[in-house]
Amino acid sequence: MAAEGGRMRGIKLSKVCVFFAPGYEEIEALAVVDLLRRAGIDTDMVSVTEEYEVTSSHGVTVRMDKLFHEVDFEMTDMMILPGGMPGTKNLEASVPLMEALDGFYSEKKYIGAICAAPSILGHRGMLKGRKACSFPEFENHLEGAEVTKSPAEISDFIITGRGMGCAVDFGLAVVEKFQGKEAAAALADKIVYEHYQERP
Repeated sequence: MAAEGGRMRGIKLSKVCVFFAPGYEEIEALAVVDLLRRAGIDTDMVSVTEEYEVTSSHGVTVRMDKLFHEVDFEMTDMMILPGGMPGTKNLEASVPLMEALDGFYSEKKYIGAICAAPSILGHRGMLKGRKACSFPEFENHLEGAEVTKSPAEISDFIITGRGMGCAVDFGLAVVEKFQGKEAAAALADKIVYEHYQERP
């Protein structure tokens, strides 16, 4: 079959972009990238700056796959926002990123955010009437949401995660959304993650 724009004719291949801003939380970002790639989900690390290298809140510098302007959002199935400070604030300050996020929300395309980053979704009215979780200090920013203490919450096309210690749960929730519960459980078993629980 001929490949067209990253897709095979007749087969839909999942494409995820994880967005990095200076001050991101390393585990929340990189554990998710790792899990998705292990699951065979095409995942790009994207810088929201004009530099390919982005430094985390704890001084870890990682080279990205793409700059923001290189992303083809028409071919992207999910946007993921990791937390961390000041990473979350820097993500929210990126006007092009917020415009793309609003577009995904209006089209009901998959959106994920973990730790402090769900506050961005709350500020934009995306969590109203949904179950959602975040780092405890940011729960009051989840405007209109039914706030839970779960490691990760799936509410239709939006997935939220509670914090760094829940990064594996969050990543598995994304895998579950794309590939189903059995695939997520199999991946959890493969990485010896004994806390994964399939959702009802």
